[in-house]
Amino acid sequence: MAGHTEMEPDQVAADKQDIREDVWARLRAAGAARFPGTRGRIPNFPGAERAAEHLADQPEWVESAVVKSNPDSPQWPARTRAVAADKRLYMAVPRLADQAPFLLLERHRLDVAPRGATSITGSARHARPIALSEMSRVELILCGSVAVDHAGRRLGKGGGFSDMEFGLLTEAGLVDDQTTIATTVHPVQVLDTELPETEHDFRVDLIVTPDKVIRPCSPRRPAGILWHHLEADRIAAIPALQQLHSAGDVGSY
Repeated sequence: MAGHTEMEPDQVAADKQDIREDVWARLRAAGAARFPGTRGRIPNFPGAERAAEHLADQPEWVESAVVKSNPDSPQWPARTRAVAADKRLYMAVPRLADQAPFLLLERHRLDVAPRGATSITGSARHARPIALSEMSRVELILCGSVAVDHAGRRLGKGGGFSDMEFGLLTEAGLVDDQTTIATTVHPVQVLDTELPETEHDFRVDLIVTPDKVIRPCSPRRPAGILWHHLEADRIAAIPALQQLHSAGDVGSY
């Protein structure tokens, strides 16, 4: 599948969706689809807890004090471990739709167990909304994936929010080349073929399954928001993007 970066965006999008559909179907066929299902989601999988355990053994995790995670079910066990280990945990507000686009969870501020606070509904109830200007530098990003290859290319579920969160944090100086990017997945989601990739896609540094850890050696990450990839209605729907754009802080993107 080499050469996808030279294709028209519509073709790349179609190729990505075909791969998502294939991986979702393969998970179902392997009996590796947990509630609430696979299609249209970052798929939950048997062994997510074991993958979180392996991730927690890695030096990048051990040494990180500030973690940003996606809110999806397969990463719930890792989010629980982060808060239980007294790490500062950030999660994005759904669709980045608020003026304060991230949620902060810290164990000493909770009156419930970490597991109850780190679910999607629990974080909405127990986390504190926080603006970019209030955040600390992120040392490790945990992202959900539908598929990932051995070079660290990944596909999310197609909404583009992981890329925008990454871009926002980079623009704010909260993510840099020293920030580790990890994902936890089922083995079926790790593909031998190269995944299509566009200019705004980042690669992961750690791929953790219930059985092993893969360390890709081809890092790639955008330098910030790629404004020419965003339509006006998408910018207008995300207050933090709108603020950056209105301020003229658009760099050369």
